[in-house]
Amino acid sequence: MLLELKKVFLVENEALKAEYELDLHDMDFNGTKPLKTPIKVKANAVNRAGVVNLAVSAGFDYSAPCDRCGEETITSFCYSFNHTLVQSLAGENEGDYIETPDFTLDLDELVTTDILLELPLKHLCREDCKGLCPKCGKNLNLGECGCDLREVDPRLEALKNLL
Repeated sequence: MLLELKKVFLVENEALKAEYELDLHDMDFNGTKPLKTPIKVKANAVNRAGVVNLAVSAGFDYSAPCDRCGEETITSFCYSFNHTLVQSLAGENEGDYIETPDFTLDLDELVTTDILLELPLKHLCREDCKGLCPKCGKNLNLGECGCDLREVDPRLEALKNLL
């Protein structure tokens, strides 16, 4: 969605609201396509004393396998982002502002970038996920497998023979 912000920049206390769904089901993230449903985006740009602030909220379901046990999980996320918009950048704090020289902003690109930066690097089915048995591969969340995991490091095998 392309936001036309000329009126917001030129008129103090002017506001522009947008609400739409962003479809990113084809986006590849860590080898999966986790965004099966559209992202619900709400944006509000307001000119306060000549400064345009953009508040964005994005809600979506994230469907991906657990990084420890491999079970498919669905997690709901709702993120809020705030940005200060300017017409041109000049100075040291360029990273703190978003430049909109032609009074337009590609909201889809901004929301996608914000979400990718906010998503957790490790996706777990639950905080205390036990993962898989390193020997037999059983999901340890479903119960113990009975494997003997007390193997001695082969480099230390000679010390075991001394005892």
